Amino acid sequence: MQHITFYYDPISPYAYLAFQQLPRSLQGLNYSVCYVPILFAGLLKSHGQLGPAEIPPKRDWTYRHVLWQAKHLDIPFQMPSAHPFNPLPLLRLAIAAGRLQTNGVSSTNRFITEKIFYHVWHPNESDSNNHHASHDAADSERLEQLAKQLMPSATSFNNAAVKERLKFNTDQALQAGLFGVPSFVVDQKVFWGLDSLPMLREYMTGNAWFDAADGWSSVARVGVGIKRLPATA
Repeated sequence: MQHITFYYDPISPYAYLAFQQLPRSLQGLNYSVCYVPILFAGLLKSHGQLGPAEIPPKRDWTYRHVLWQAKHLDIPFQMPSAHPFNPLPLLRLAIAAGRLQTNGVSSTNRFITEKIFYHVWHPNESDSNNHHASHDAADSERLEQLAKQLMPSATSFNNAAVKERLKFNTDQALQAGLFGVPSFVVDQKVFWGLDSLPMLREYMTGNAWFDAADGWSSVARVGVGIKRLPATA
């Protein structure tokens, strides 16, 4: 059985769509999945990048694209009332409600991951027993209700231990070579984005390209022709 580590941040609409699409894309294959919450902003900071929503024209395109992708893939989808938002409370809740792996990484099962994603991107499902006028992913009342569903006996998920575990997850993701979410890691190979799912399936079914001289590893032979100079005042 092949094992997939699915790295996600609920702030990413592509991560939600990939979560929904993954079982369809890998239908008929024998595999297991470990869902690992990480801070997307931590990846961006480490690589010196802006997020898609921080570039106004790219922000508009991203929202249009994910609305189209959801329609095309027939996945229930609704934009939250404000985006981007602070995902830290949701990420910490995911960590606290999940489980600690033997390698120190904190993961969530599919049920918890689904609830976290639904809170942001499928509110009709997540709030079926809790009617709110606002679909605000950072709304404190909605977060409180979600926390009661996922960890009813807990009093807080905002403690130092949980924060440290989220940082550890993000650091491990960087060490694995991640630069964005969603990312899928199989056999130390990183597949990034919703549109990488067909490629992931081909790898898992043994496509010879991945071992060919002009395949996966051939990109290491491509040199850097020019580097952009840092911006000056």
